Formats: sequence, structure tokens, C-alpha cells
Amino acid sequence: MTERSGLSRRGLLGAVAGVTAATALPAVPAWAADDQRPGAANHPNLDRYDRQIVSSLSSENALRHLQVLSEHIGPRIGGTQSEKRAADYIAGQLDKYGYNTKLEPFPVADKFTAQIDDVRDILPNDLCWQAGAAPGGKLDVTVEGPVRDVGPATAPVWPADVAGSIVIADDTAAARPALVAEAAARGAVGVILLPADLVFPRRASAFSPAGLTDAPIPVIGVAQVQKRLIREALAVVNSLPLRISTKAHRGLISNNVIGERRGKGGADSPIVVVCGHYDSVIGAPGANDDGSGTVLTMELARVFSRIPTNATLRFALWGSEEQGLIGSRYHVAQLAQDQRDRHAAVFQNDMVATSWDPAITYWLLSFTGLANTATDAVRAAGVRLGYDPQMVGPVQRGASDHQSFQEVGIASANFSWRGEISPAFLEPPYHSPEDTIAKNVSLERLQVSMELIGTAAYAVARS
Repeated sequence: MTERSGLSRRGLLGAVAGVTAATALPAVPAWAADDQRPGAANHPNLDRYDRQIVSSLSSENALRHLQVLSEHIGPRIGGTQSEKRAADYIAGQLDKYGYNTKLEPFPVADKFTAQIDDVRDILPNDLCWQAGAAPGGKLDVTVEGPVRDVGPATAPVWPADVAGSIVIADDTAAARPALVAEAAARGAVGVILLPADLVFPRRASAFSPAGLTDAPIPVIGVAQVQKRLIREALAVVNSLPLRISTKAHRGLISNNVIGERRGKGGADSPIVVVCGHYDSVIGAPGANDDGSGTVLTMELARVFSRIPTNATLRFALWGSEEQGLIGSRYHVAQLAQDQRDRHAAVFQNDMVATSWDPAITYWLLSFTGLANTATDAVRAAGVRLGYDPQMVGPVQRGASDHQSFQEVGIASANFSWRGEISPAFLEPPYHSPEDTIAKNVSLERLQVSMELIGTAAYAVARS
């Protein structure tokens, strides 16, 4: 890591209060309001309003929320019970802080998930083993058997003892139907499809294989890291018995969670929104994407609950972002024009805490590519906090919930720590089972992100 960043995963601790010593956690940052931040180019030059925010923020509070979301709940798939558990938890916290909190429900598409269980405890148990299930395979079943590796699906090499086994094969979409049919004909009880490796730093995510119709056995799609670990285990053990379970989630309702406090300006006061999305993709605990943006929003909600503002504050967590910005687009569609006109700025936070060393740039991402109230406020906050050289943008990019607002002319932007090359240069654990607190979260970066957004939002909300 380059010296100018300082925001790395170095200094991991074995434990933090309330967490078992077996879980490696990021070090809790500790700096005074006027201290130079890790990786900052300059000493801060804070005004009294900035100090009011930064002196109240607690990365330890944010960490506790993140543990609930990414460890106790785990993957939060849009519309499923896992996402609803997270929505209820977030809403309960916003209620506790005194906000007028509501769930905003909307329908989403069916989901198909799978769970892999290691019968003999051979595979690492500190990894998420959720995968995607094929909607055209056998659903709502559990099967068990030893793993048999047949190689590429396009040219499988079938061992003699396929009957009663779980077949694994390197996936090719065109070859799926024939491979699955042959596996079933030979007596296999299930098929695990393995993705092609992506070019570093990308790693393939778990997936729900398409292209099958009424397959008589369950078929699931795993992530690249799960593929590697299964094959590594097969190389050193005589037998790797696994249990796979599939589940269909139908008739789904996802929710946005919104906590509001009316500003001193009354019913017509400007609206300032701080937000993130709280869902994750199949197979990913979503610690950084976007548990980090979620807990930033929750911690700022706690801090602002004691600070009066002229503007009305909304702290929003969007559901089903990963399926195409569904929650935020639903929310914007419900806004009457007078409500849209009142929005002064929307601060969307997506992936704000990665511990990946190359992610030393704080990107200001605008769907239009143009500056607006949100980007201007965060850049000004970055200057006051000493981070101006680390900030790049505004750069044109959608693909997060700020886009939903900018599409209708509302000043909005997405803020995120990413690699220097481009905002598409994301950390290897992105959308993978390794997006965990231990493997992919820096509390230093999270604290800096909270300070940047908190001081920027306060500057807009009090004006």
C-alpha cells in the first residue's frame, strides 16, 4: 500500500468488545477532531459545525450494526425473509433514534437460493456457503452425496461411480441441459456448476443457472472462491461428501426503510437525504456492499437525531438495489413533483469501507457526470478534512441508487472508496462470499466516510 493512503487492513485485532476472539476484526480508529486523518494529505481545518459531527461519530456503533447485518443475518436477498429481517432491524434502530419511520413495500421477482453444507467439516467454515439455485432444477429439496468432478461441461469425463453423487462441472451455458440430463441419467443426486474465473481483481459471483426446464435433480451455481475451495479439498481427501439444499422464494415483497425528521422550516422545508442500499447478492454477506453504506446511514441518523436542522432529514435504506435499483426507483416514482422539487441533495453511499489496499481514491460519482449540490458539499467537506487530493470527480457513473434521483432532476451522487484506475476498479471480494467484515472492511475508511458525508450533509441541511 502506498504511504499516502494509510487506510489499509493492517493492524487487525483479534477481538473487539462483544465479539468472539475467533473473529478477526478491523482496528477501531481513534483520532481527535483536529488530528490529521490516516492517508489525508493535509491537516483538517474544521469549523464548529464540523466538530459537532465528527466528535459524535462512533465506528464502534457502526461495527455493531454491521455485525448484525453481515454476520447474524448474512446475505440479504431482495424480497426474501433475510432482507425483511434486516429491514425490521434498521427500522427498529431508526425508531429508537426518534425518527418517523416507515417501510415502503414493493413487489420483486422470485429468487432461488441454495445452501451447501460440508458433512465432514473439511471446507473452511469462515466462508459463506450460500449459492444460487436453478429455477428449472429441483427446488425445495435437500440431497447428500460425495462430490464427483467431471471437468468441463462441454466435454465431461464421467467416472464409474456417479450414482448417488453430486457432480461438479465447469459451467458453460450452452452445455448445461445436456450435462444435467446425463448426470441425472447416471444417477447423480445433484449438480454444482462452477463459474469461469474472471480477470483479477474480479471474482465470479454465485449464480442461479438459467436454461433448464424440469430437471429432476437440484442444480446450483457457486462463486469462484467456492469453486476453488471445493477443488482444493478434492485434491487432498479421498471423499468430500456434501449436502445441498435448494429453496424457491416466491411472491416476494421488498421494502425501503425511511426515517424522517421534519426540519425547522416546517412542511415546506428542503429535504436532505442520506442513504445506502441494504440488500446484497446471493452468496455474499454484503459487509462492504452495501453494509458499509447502510451502517454509515444509521450512525449519521443517530448523530443527527440530537442536532436540529433547517432542512427535513431523511435517512433511507433502499431494498433490492442489486436487482436493478428497484427500491429507489419505486420511491422516486411515488414522489409528487412538489416533493421532488424540495430535495436539496441526496447523498448515496455504496461501498464506503473496503480494506483493499489499492482502493485509495474516494470517488464522487454522478449519473450525469456534472457537479451538483451533493458533490459540491462532499468536495468542500473533503477539503476541510484534508482529503482533497484523494477525491476524484464528479465522474459520470450510475449503477447505484443516486441514478434513480438524477433521472428525474434531483441533485444526487454516489460516494465510494475504489481503486485509482477507474470507479470500476473494485476490490476482489466484491459480490463474493468473501465480502465479510474480517476480509473486506476498514473501520478507518468507514470513519472517514462518515465524517465526509456527515459534515457535508450538515452544511446543506443547516443552510
